[in-house]
Amino acid sequence: MPAELQTPSQERLMSLDVFRGGTIAAMMLVNNPGTWDHIYAPLDHAEWHGWTFTDLIFPFFLWIVGVAIPLSMGKRLEAGEARGKMLWRIARRSLILIGLGLLLNGISYWFFDKARIPGVLQRIGVCYFFASVIFLNTKIRGQIIAIVVLLAGYWLAMAFYPVPGFGAGRYTEHGNFCEYVDLLVLDHHTAGGNSWDPEGVFSTLPAIATVLFGILTGHLLRARKSMEEKTAWLFVIGNVLLFVGSVMNMALPINKKLWTSSYAVFMAGMAMNIFAVCYWLVDVKQHRSWVKPLAIYGMNAITVFFLTGLLGRIILKVQVHGVTLQKWIYDTLFAPLTSDPRNSSLLHAIAWTLMMYGVAWVMYRRKWFVRF
Repeated sequence: MPAELQTPSQERLMSLDVFRGGTIAAMMLVNNPGTWDHIYAPLDHAEWHGWTFTDLIFPFFLWIVGVAIPLSMGKRLEAGEARGKMLWRIARRSLILIGLGLLLNGISYWFFDKARIPGVLQRIGVCYFFASVIFLNTKIRGQIIAIVVLLAGYWLAMAFYPVPGFGAGRYTEHGNFCEYVDLLVLDHHTAGGNSWDPEGVFSTLPAIATVLFGILTGHLLRARKSMEEKTAWLFVIGNVLLFVGSVMNMALPINKKLWTSSYAVFMAGMAMNIFAVCYWLVDVKQHRSWVKPLAIYGMNAITVFFLTGLLGRIILKVQVHGVTLQKWIYDTLFAPLTSDPRNSSLLHAIAWTLMMYGVAWVMYRRKWFVRF
C-alpha cells in the first residue's frame, strides 16, 4: 500500500472517510448474518423503543451525508458556481440513489409491482435532496430553524393527530401517526408488506433533520478555528445533544423504526462524539496508518452497499440442493465451525464484511472512485 493514502481530492477530510468506512463496515456486519435466527442482541435493531449498536448505523450514515454537503458545496458557492447548476446535480444524484434503491427492491421480488417502495437508498436520496435545497437557500440560522420545525412538527403530529380507530399520542407499533400515513400513501408496499415501514413517509421528516445536523457540523469543520477548538466544540455540542435527546426520550421515546425526534437528536449527538474522537486521532494527531482500511472502505461506501445488496439478493434466489445458495454456504462453510450458532452466524457476517472490503480495496488500487 502506498505510504500516503490516495484520495479523489487532496482537501478531503480523511477522518470523515474513516468514519464513513467504519459505518459502512458496521452496516455490512449487521446486514449479513449467516442466519437471522441466531444473532447477538447488539447486532439487531431494538425490538421497538430504545436502541442498540445496530440502531447507530443508519443515522450515522445520514449525518455523514450532511457533513459532506457544506464541505463540497460550500467551496462551489464561494467560487461563484450557479445555484441552478448545483440544484440540477443534487436532483440527479438523488434520483440515481432512489433508482438504485428501487432496483434492489425490485430484484427482491422479481416484479416491480410487488416491490417494497421505501428503502435505505431511497431515504438517503430524499434526505440528501431536501437537506441540500435547505442548505442552498438558507444560512446557519435558517438551517437551525429548519431542524426545529421538522422535529417539532413531527412531534406535534404524533402527539395530537387523532388516528382513526386509535386516537392521538400513540407510540406503539400499531395506531401511531407514521403507520397511518404509510397506509395512506404506500398501501402495503412496505417492508414485509406490513402496515408501516422503517423508512416510511412521515418518519423521513426527522431523518432530514439528521442530515441537517450533519450540515451544521460541516459548517463547524469549515470555520476559522484551530483543529483543537473544533474538536472541543464537537464534544461539547455532541454531549449537549445527547442530554437533550435523553430528556426528550421521557416524553417521546427514542425509536429507530419511527425515527422519532428524540432519536434524531440523540443519534446526532452520538455521531458528533464518535466523529470527534476520529477527527482528533486521524486529522489532528495524524495517526493514520492503522485506519487506512476504513478510509478505503469509506471512499466507495454507496457502491459497496449497492453491490452487497445486489449480491445478497441474488444468493437468496439461487437454489442449491433444494435450499438457497446463501443457506447452503452458511450450512456448509460456517455452521460446522462452532457449537454456538450465534458465533457461526457472526463468522459469516465477518467473512462477508472482509469480502466487500476486498472489493473496495481493488477499486481503491485502481483509483475507481464512483461519484454520481
